Parts: sequence; C-alpha cells; structure tokens
Amino acid sequence: MTGEPAVEREQLLAAYALPNRGSARIRMNFVASIDGAVTVDDRSGGLGDAGDRLAMQVMRTLADVVLVGAGTVRAEGYGGLSVEPADAAWRRSRGLGDQPRIAVVSSRLDLDPRHPFFDRAVTRPIVVTHAAAPEGRRAALAEVADVVVCGDGAVDLAEAQRQLGALGLAQVLCEGGPHLFGALLDADLVDEVCLSLSPMLVGGAAGRIVQGAHERARSMRLVHAMRAGDLLLLRYARG
Repeated sequence: MTGEPAVEREQLLAAYALPNRGSARIRMNFVASIDGAVTVDDRSGGLGDAGDRLAMQVMRTLADVVLVGAGTVRAEGYGGLSVEPADAAWRRSRGLGDQPRIAVVSSRLDLDPRHPFFDRAVTRPIVVTHAAAPEGRRAALAEVADVVVCGDGAVDLAEAQRQLGALGLAQVLCEGGPHLFGALLDADLVDEVCLSLSPMLVGGAAGRIVQGAHERARSMRLVHAMRAGDLLLLRYARG
C-alpha cells in the first residue's frame, strides 16, 4: 500500500454532496479494475475495499432510492440494504427518512417474493416493471413490494424516473448492473457516473460497467478524483 491516509466519512459526504435535491438526478455507482473488469468470479464485491465501501455507503446516505436490475439482485443479494445508524441520523437531521428506499427493475418479474431483497428489506421495496409483465407474478410481488408500472411492452425508464420523482424519490442511486446502465445511457438519463477504480488486474472475460448501449461518444466532466489508499474514487457529471 502507498500509506495514503484513508478517506473519512465527512470528507466523502462533502465530495458527493447533491447541489439540489429537488432536481431529478440519476447517479451511477460502479467499481472496476484498472483493466476494465466489473467483476471477479461473477461478483463486484471482490474488487472493492474499505474506501470503496465507505463511498458506497455515503452515496446511499445521500440517495432517496437505490435502483438495481433484477440480475444484480440475483447475483449480489441486496437483502437488508441499510445505512449505518450515524448515517440514518444524518438523514433524519436533514428531513429525510432514516433509510433510502430500494427499487428493482424487472421486465419478466422472475423474482421470488421470499428472496432476501424483499424478506429482509428495512423499507418497503419498489418493483419497476411494465404493463405486459406476467400478471400472476405482478400480483405475488405486490404482496411484498410497491409495483410501479412504466411502459407497455418494455420498461420505460424515463417514465420510471418520473414516477419515482412523484413518490418523492428524485435522487436515484443506480448500482447496476451493466445492462441497466446501458439502458439508462441509451435513454439519456445518466447524470453522474461515480467509479471506484480498483488497483487490480483481473483479465478473463469479465464485462465492462456498461453493456448493451449503442456506441456513441458522450462527454462527461470530472468533478473529483480522490485517492483512498491505492484505490481512486472518480466522480463525473454531464458535461
């Protein structure tokens, strides 16, 4: 290790602060290796360290809702997602609920209502789907979550953002996966990309943080680059 001092919670709260909570925003948060891998052994957790986890916790603290794709729920779990008591107190002191909501985007609704995502949730989850999704599965999930219908034959992500905003959830933190990132990118809904650059070389066939998006150069501006040991915390916003 370099001996670089660890980043502190208050430092990160300032670095990732949101300029206007009333303005709808979708912030992406990913970790990737220096050779571009988004996973090790099919999971992202092996790429991060304490600095990355603290940054993720801070971004969750700042968010109204954490948004993930169904594949990410199956791969990473997301059961019982919550912020620490000190972060809950920070939110409460600023008029926010103790915990951010958690939402999953799913077209097929192939999610078990008994999954820890629902069973261990500390706030009532949200399921974002479309009108043509299987009716029986939608009814089953409505027992354990708020089901938000956006679009007819496919999920309309712009409509999803509008409906989340109507619920008071304007500040969206999306934690993947790469296909959801790609869909948001194609819909021109990505306002920020926060990337933890892990000091690892992975090789193999691991994918990138974006999958499925059409190729087109999209300019972003660097907001900050912070060292956390050998890991680099990058924040980019629309140019």
